[in-house]
Amino acid sequence: MPSLRTPRTFAFALVALALLSFICPRCHAQAALLMEEPYGFFGAINPTGHNAVYFARICADTPVQLRRCHEGELGAVIARYEGIANYDWVAIPLIPYLYSVENISAIPAEVNRETVTRARDNYHEAHLLSLGMDVPGGNLVRGGWTQLIGAAYERRIFAYRFETTEEQDDAFIALMNSAENRSHFHLIFNNCADFARVILNFYFPRTFRRSVFPDVGMTTPKQITYKLVRYARKHPETQLTVFEIPQIPGYRHLSRSNKNVAESIITTGYAVPIAVLNPYLAGGIFVDYLVRGRYHLLPKHPEVLGPDNLEPLTSSTSTAQNPESASAQAPRAAVSDYSEMPTDAPAHPGLKEITDVHE
Repeated sequence: MPSLRTPRTFAFALVALALLSFICPRCHAQAALLMEEPYGFFGAINPTGHNAVYFARICADTPVQLRRCHEGELGAVIARYEGIANYDWVAIPLIPYLYSVENISAIPAEVNRETVTRARDNYHEAHLLSLGMDVPGGNLVRGGWTQLIGAAYERRIFAYRFETTEEQDDAFIALMNSAENRSHFHLIFNNCADFARVILNFYFPRTFRRSVFPDVGMTTPKQITYKLVRYARKHPETQLTVFEIPQIPGYRHLSRSNKNVAESIITTGYAVPIAVLNPYLAGGIFVDYLVRGRYHLLPKHPEVLGPDNLEPLTSSTSTAQNPESASAQAPRAAVSDYSEMPTDAPAHPGLKEITDVHE
């Protein structure tokens, strides 16, 4: 004869399952790959742009120390830079990263050079001096602390939002805080897009690899974003959603569209000397551009997020408004990758790449 506890146990299990159905959505957090358009003089000669990664549940205790966010905090943007006191990566809260201020009400609708400089100086004095007094502001040739804040004054940004779990975020925080944060920046082999690739591999193991085509072995922001779009099309649980964060007008001319290496060469004057020196190489680059270099990443009408409506990006509740339209823009042809076979597998499949600064 069955125990009298059996029905009670069964009923308790049903109630627990029902509760979990409400609790589980809270177990999910989110992040976003930021594809930032090129701008200025350097953007003209190298129109690939910049990659950073935004985390809604990871905050910056200091610019080089991470923690879980407290209630009301909007998360942080983490990226690899050159010229920041030999640090490999720096984390900046979302609002200062975009607008150089801490209070949304202080963000102007239009800016000039003096306004941007003053906002950056104020934030630098209040929060970035811990990076070192000798960190330069930056110039056309070398980066500095000014590249850490006020990104939306310089360029338009597209945010590719995807789901993460709190367990993944906690493991990522522990790893980044324990690993050596020392720079080995290299424009070709260890750039900002390589850093984004390593982070994405932490969350989606063995998925993102450096490509021979269309970027001749270099990782670019457009390439790594395309691979995220392609991955999300095959894995709808990623809930990829694309947002546009427009450039604040008045300070600079509008930024340019991101290009991969083949696009950069074919659509600029670089193609002429290459064709003169080596017409076969120029022909190969042109074919590469036609076959693999023209993939599109943006939905027709991405939701535009201004300073007063960042909630779709920062909220823990996924809106998932346009994942299908975003993935529909991706071509069906696969991108060839280097065959980077993993060696001894670490405890988490993404740990080895992050802890190995020499990729």
